Formats: sequence, C-alpha cells, structure tokens
Amino acid sequence: MILADSNSPVSHTITVAPYEGSAEAWDAFVQTQSGASGYTHFHLHGWRTVLRKAMDHDAPYLVATDDDTGGIAGVLPLVRVRSMLFGHFLVSVPFVNYGGPLGTPKAVRTLLTYAARMADSDAAKVLELRSRYNLGEFQDYGVSHRKITVLMDSSGGSEAVWKRLPSKVRSQIRRPQKEGVTVRIGLDQARAFYRVFSRHMRDLGTPVMPWSFFQAIVEQFPESALFAVAYYGTTPIACGAGFLWGRDGEREFEITWASALREHNRISPNMLVYWELMRHVSDIGVNTFNFGRCTPGGNTHKFKTQWGTTDQPLWWYEHSASGRKPMTEHSARADIATRLWKHMPMVVANVLGPRLVRLIPL
Repeated sequence: MILADSNSPVSHTITVAPYEGSAEAWDAFVQTQSGASGYTHFHLHGWRTVLRKAMDHDAPYLVATDDDTGGIAGVLPLVRVRSMLFGHFLVSVPFVNYGGPLGTPKAVRTLLTYAARMADSDAAKVLELRSRYNLGEFQDYGVSHRKITVLMDSSGGSEAVWKRLPSKVRSQIRRPQKEGVTVRIGLDQARAFYRVFSRHMRDLGTPVMPWSFFQAIVEQFPESALFAVAYYGTTPIACGAGFLWGRDGEREFEITWASALREHNRISPNMLVYWELMRHVSDIGVNTFNFGRCTPGGNTHKFKTQWGTTDQPLWWYEHSASGRKPMTEHSARADIATRLWKHMPMVVANVLGPRLVRLIPL
C-alpha cells in the first residue's frame, strides 16, 4: 500500500510493507528515535524472534520507506494472537508493556492507516498499539489510559538514590537484609526466577508464560536483560526481571516482571530485589528506573508510589471494526477462572498455563 501526505509542501511518498530486512537495520533505525516518540526495548527486532520461537506467533512487522531517499522512515512491530477460544488480535506488542509506531509524523500516520486497514481485512477483533506516548488523534482509533507506568529518578549512582528514598522504604529494605536474605543478579538466575515467578502466577490465578519465553529472552538479549533472585539460605523466594535501553544521558531500566512467595511476605524480600536492581543499574549510569505498567489506584500502583515516583499515563490506541473490547478486560467469567486457577496443582498449572497464555494478548 502506498500513501502520500498531500498537505506537505514537498510530498514525499511513503510506502508501507512487511519488513523483510535485517535485524541490524531495524534496530539501527529504532535506536535513533528519542524524545516524544522514543523507542523502548520492546521495539527491538529481537522480540520478533522471541515471540515466534517461544509463542509460535506470526509477527507481521511493518516498515515505512521514504521512496525519495530509499531510507526507513518508520516502523511498527505487530504480533498476531489468534485462537478459536478468544478470537483474533493484532497487538504491538503483546506480553510486554510498550509498542506502537516509531518514525516521522508522516510515517506514523501512514503506518496507523495501513495497520487499521490490515486489521479490517484480516477480520481481527481488535488492533491494539501500546504506545508509551501521545501520538495524536486518529479517526480510526480510540485511546485507552487504563494502564500507567511509574518512573523514578535513578541518576547519580546508588548512594544518591539511597539518600532520596523515603525512610520507611529504607527500613523495609533493611528488614530482609537483617534476616540474611541475599540477591543475585545475572542471566544465570533465569531458572530460579522462573521457579518463583511460575509459583507466584499460579497463586494469583493467572496462567504463566512458558519457560521457553524467558529462555529465548536470555538468548536474544544477553547484554540488556537482567534477572534478579532473592535467596533465603539456598531457597529462591522473590525475583524480578527487566531490560536496559537508551543512550548515555537517557538510559532506562524497566522491571517488567516481579514476584515473591507469599509465605515470606513478613520479611519483604521483594523490597530487596527492587533495591538491588536499582543499585545495580544506577551504578552503571541508568538515570530512569521504570517500575513497569500497572492499573491506576490498584495495590501494585500503591506499592510503586511508596518509592517516591512519578506516574506516566500510557496511550494504548485501539481499533476495532466491530467496536469490541479486548478480552483482557475485567469480566465475571475471568473472576471465576482466576479463583479456579489458584487451586490448581503447580505441575498442572505449569503444563496448561503456557498453552493457554499464548492465546491471550496479555
């Protein structure tokens, strides 16, 4: 499909097509995008491999090319989540927090138009673009702010960050330290992370992603993925995982998943996981610690705000020819399924969960 911006004094033609170039060329363009249309880790091409390999999803990534220069003017990572049970979704990007188009304003407009037409042609129930920033108003799209992200200043190194923390938070961090809890950070902690994470997800009543998903992350992002695990003796009891991205002066880390075993809540091991990740990334020059997405006003949001943070609304653009809402919205049926899942044996949950979760655009 070819679309031109007739309002421009110099009307360059933008061509949108499925991306068939190299991962290196895609990432080189993505990493030039900063500011109000800034890239996130989840725009990197490696996520296409992760979702194809671990979830077996089609990933029709799109590229907008400026025909006059022959260069990339914009990109849009898209992933198709399709099942007979839940329906057909196009999402940018499922299972993580951000996505949406990047590029020049003209390229972004063209990509949005193309994606909406593609969703209608493919009879997708919902097209959802999880933009971190306001892209503007578009006729074919509504905007949801049902999720926010929570940010904290991590500049100046760990000593400066520690001094900025509220005294109550510092006290909560010292509690697991006094109990002898230790935290290890590294790719070699991925297995222990999954042991805690899968148990925690079962206890929440939510199907867990497959181990192969995190294994693929380790393989694709050895330089930017971080796994942290808190140990009580030799037993893993809390964990966190996330990603580094950005350039000097605007580097960011997002803790994308975090979990803790309920029987150890008294000693707050999750507080030490968060602190050790903060300490680690601030000492390597990361100036923004991102607590990840949450629902405004929920318990997870309250946990994050205690650290001295700032809320940032997310701009999730949604298109649906039928006007339907995503299956991820709250429903009575979901409440029933959650209650049942909490009582499922771990061995069963870890077999059925990965098969089910790949069909839901979480």
